[in-house]
Amino acid sequence: MTEDFARMFAAMMEQGQKMASSFSPGMANVDAKGFEKFFPAMPKELLEMWFGKTFNPEGLDARTRFLVTIAALTVLGPVGEPQLRLTIRNGLAAGATKREVAEVIWQMSMFGGVPAMQKALEVAQSVFAETPEEKDA
Repeated sequence: MTEDFARMFAAMMEQGQKMASSFSPGMANVDAKGFEKFFPAMPKELLEMWFGKTFNPEGLDARTRFLVTIAALTVLGPVGEPQLRLTIRNGLAAGATKREVAEVIWQMSMFGGVPAMQKALEVAQSVFAETPEEKDA
């Protein structure tokens, strides 16, 4: 994430918190992690439009793109933790299974190291705990 993007994202979060606070004063002190609950994963069709079929109609689907992104964020270690949480959530919404997410993270142990893999698995397990059980996984 570039510094400019990080500033833009922080400004968006601040603006969102101010807006939520104006609707409900009790929201004034909600931190970024608590605020995540208000932004669920995007619908699969929207993910496909933005990340899959729009830029390269014959290319990777959104599910695969999210699995690749999960791998990259795992290798980054703690720096990528907030993005990893959101990417796992969106990957599941795009059709990835919990097992596939865990497998991708495990595979990255040889590239990012065991500590990075363990942390990513902890993040994944916390996302899994918030996610309904899969029927065929």
